Amino acid sequence: MPAAGIVGAGLIGRAWTNVFARSGWQVKVYDPDQGAREKTLELIRASLEDLVAFGLVEDAGAAAERVTVVESLEEAVAGVAIVQESGPERVDAKIEIYKVLDAAATMDTILASSSSAIVASRFTGSLTGRQRCLIAHPVNPPHVVPIVELCGASWTSPEVIEQAREIYLSIGQEPIVVKKEIEGFILNRMQAVLLSEALRLVGQGYVSAHDLDKTIQHGLGLRWSFMGPFETIELNAPGGIRDYCARFAETMYGLSAAPVTEDIWSADNIDRVMESWGAAPNAEKIADKSRWRDNRLAALVAHKRQAKPYSAD
Repeated sequence: MPAAGIVGAGLIGRAWTNVFARSGWQVKVYDPDQGAREKTLELIRASLEDLVAFGLVEDAGAAAERVTVVESLEEAVAGVAIVQESGPERVDAKIEIYKVLDAAATMDTILASSSSAIVASRFTGSLTGRQRCLIAHPVNPPHVVPIVELCGASWTSPEVIEQAREIYLSIGQEPIVVKKEIEGFILNRMQAVLLSEALRLVGQGYVSAHDLDKTIQHGLGLRWSFMGPFETIELNAPGGIRDYCARFAETMYGLSAAPVTEDIWSADNIDRVMESWGAAPNAEKIADKSRWRDNRLAALVAHKRQAKPYSAD
């Protein structure tokens, strides 16, 4: 039975534990915070049980039994095929974590970071085993959102990238390969552009924050839940993507030409957005709504798995 080591027992680390455990892997979880370690098993069991109703977990109890919380980082990486590091999103923290990981893990163990923006070359360059290090960036929460972006440094072995891709496929994720390093990878760079334009449109008074959200919920988001942007525009012109660009390039360029400037993310503009949005929820409400979100995503993933893909035959 394959084994994975999870370093960091926050939201992302626990979600990765869910993914590996429900796929039949033995999972060892470590967090430097004792309080986090004490809560981990209970929280992971609850997240597994939540997914049973959607058919994404067959036996929550059996999956939970495959999870062990350990007392040291060295113990977490011993004898595992892959380490999924989900520690702080800071270069200094990752440098220190990876020094220990590189020294403790055997050279055939893949070291993957859940980093959402920091590229691997910024914290793995001095490591003896740097060729087995890469980014495996998930989307929160990865136990119900399957995409994972694989991005190596220039020294990451192509064989390691392929081995990681096969592992993530085998546990039900949807890996993509980022061909060369870029801060933020693919998803967050696309998300940053959409968020910046959303802040601009609301902050400058073109639309309310809630109505803007509806354009994604009931518009773009519906198409994008099963088609990407290229496949979407392919169907928006009789001759496909090239025809779409010939017809609409001038219009779309004009709509997107305004630069993203610092004032869009300024405190003043955020104040205007929050005035439109309304009162911020407390931590309890956010936790409750997050669980609702996870269940809605689980239902959508279950539907997509059952739906027949398009076939030209």
